[in-house]
Amino acid sequence: MTQQVPSTEPELAGVRNFRDVGGLPTTDGRRVRHGVLYRSGHLAHATEDDTAFLASLGLHTIFDFRNTADQKLEGPDVELPGVRNVNLPLSDPADGAEFWKMVRDGDLDQLRGILADGKGAARMIASYRSIVAERTTEHSRVLRALAEDSVPALMHCAAGKDRAGISIAVTLLALGVEREAIVADYLESNAKHRRYKVRRNGSLDTAYTPEIMELLSPLFDARAEYLEAAFETIEVTWGGVDTYLNQGLGLTPASLEVLRERLLD
Repeated sequence: MTQQVPSTEPELAGVRNFRDVGGLPTTDGRRVRHGVLYRSGHLAHATEDDTAFLASLGLHTIFDFRNTADQKLEGPDVELPGVRNVNLPLSDPADGAEFWKMVRDGDLDQLRGILADGKGAARMIASYRSIVAERTTEHSRVLRALAEDSVPALMHCAAGKDRAGISIAVTLLALGVEREAIVADYLESNAKHRRYKVRRNGSLDTAYTPEIMELLSPLFDARAEYLEAAFETIEVTWGGVDTYLNQGLGLTPASLEVLRERLLD
């Protein structure tokens, strides 16, 4: 049985960007049911109280979209009794390894070279496009699992913004949620208490100068243009959401109806 969640969003001490996506409106007048679909950053640093709260949600499945490099950096998720953990990496550990090493260790001139003049935002847009175009198997598996038995479910990556953000958006598209509502939920990741903490090596006065933080901002912001690039990729590649769901993800009208019955009021 799906448990009711508190009306006030909890502020978890060791888990960033947690929220219930319930309440979002669909184009046919329904709403996403509360207590069936959650999103967050990684659970590796969950405190004892955080863990107790997460355990109280009655989760069936946690989808972790981190790769092995992420898990090595942050640690494994906290264990929740009776919860199935499914790891579906949406990025390759080697993809951009040198880039992210530069983000952590590079000096100002190096960061200017890889991020200035729109290069940071362009990298993010390219990443969103590739995840939608190339990770159809993973997204199909998630939606099929949700339709079969995997709710309540929590989806997360490292920050809960990009890989989890795209996967939540794909799920909401399948549910028929209004496009503006999907973007608005995605942008909630910009709230100060939700944002991923930027990690840089070095002293505070040299590693986190205003210019460096400005250069890094495209990587750690949730920007509507990123998600719109994912939507545009669906349109360009498949001609529309319905064809994407059917031909790209292999979902039949019957399976979509089952999914909607599970997750919508």
